[in-house]
Amino acid sequence: MSGDVVDLIMADHREVERLFDEMQRHPEKRPLLAPVLSALLTAHSRAEEAEVYPVARDEAQETKEVAHSQEEHEQAEELLVRMNATDPESPEFDTVLQELIDSVTHHVQEEESTVLPGMKTRLDDARRRELGEAFAVSRAEHLGDQPGQASRKELEMQARNMNMSGTSNMNKERLAKEVKKKASR
Repeated sequence: MSGDVVDLIMADHREVERLFDEMQRHPEKRPLLAPVLSALLTAHSRAEEAEVYPVARDEAQETKEVAHSQEEHEQAEELLVRMNATDPESPEFDTVLQELIDSVTHHVQEEESTVLPGMKTRLDDARRRELGEAFAVSRAEHLGDQPGQASRKELEMQARNMNMSGTSNMNKERLAKEVKKKASR
């Protein structure tokens, strides 16, 4: 059973916020919670990129907002890679975690004030439920994915979401580099 895609996305946002809070208040839990956070954020992002952003862009006319959200996903993914490579008991972990919290919190606030309301307004209930099912299935399929290891197909989708053109002839490494470059502007 899924539901309205907007509600599902917002439920994920609340769970990420809960994990952030738990990691800040209980540093001793970080070795267990960091992989959970990483898995959830990565699966959530991949599902949005594959199922939600194309519809938000094409059917809800959220083109600019989707491109910006995709760029923020790339930035968060880079922070997840750094977090996963950092000892959860080191002082550096605090810094990376705070950067991730700031980045994701900013993204969530923007998404919940632009993209999601646009989808709620421009897509009917049945379409949002249909999209909710696709989002839930995609998220489940991506739960084992690691940040920083997107497939070529996923990179192509990310490039499309950022309105990048001329990427079809790029190899995977070049495409990944161009997506990162676009996201860092």
